[in-house]
Amino acid sequence: MEKRVLTLWNNTGVDEDDTSVLRKKSKELAVPFGKKEREEINTLIDSFINRGDAVGRAAPQIGISKRIIIFRNKEREEGAKITASDYEVLINPRITQARGEKVTMAEGCLSCPEIQVEVSRSPEIKIRAFTPEGEKISKRYLDFIARVVQHEIDHLDGKLIVDYEGNLYYPSEKQGFFEQIFKG
Repeated sequence: MEKRVLTLWNNTGVDEDDTSVLRKKSKELAVPFGKKEREEINTLIDSFINRGDAVGRAAPQIGISKRIIIFRNKEREEGAKITASDYEVLINPRITQARGEKVTMAEGCLSCPEIQVEVSRSPEIKIRAFTPEGEKISKRYLDFIARVVQHEIDHLDGKLIVDYEGNLYYPSEKQGFFEQIFKG
């Protein structure tokens, strides 16, 4: 069954049910992984592959409040099928090091539809995590992939792009709607 991506708002306003899940701090998966944990990991992988509309996804975005993220690790041609070598899955990821002068870029998010926010992030990070096979790893990510990993880890802590102080961009025809969403 396809899991829908949770959003802070829908066409009528704030979605309180989705927001409560997205704002919750996720729990770590017990290692070694049991049947339930493997099912949660596979559900996220399947959701990511089946939709194919994002660079990354975090488990809370599909209603699983666990510390699992998935992201593309290379460019692929439009419409090309995603294979296992095109993405990485990190379980219980922790940023152990962030280096370099922060770089500001506009980011979008499936859970914050139709907007972009300028976010400053480190261009180099080191992560400790587990693979889906339960192997402990330490990896370094640079530039755009480092940005994606930091974005997805934010989701695990209930933080979204709207929580950053950067400029907010949205379609001009939706100005009234977004002024209502972001009032106060």
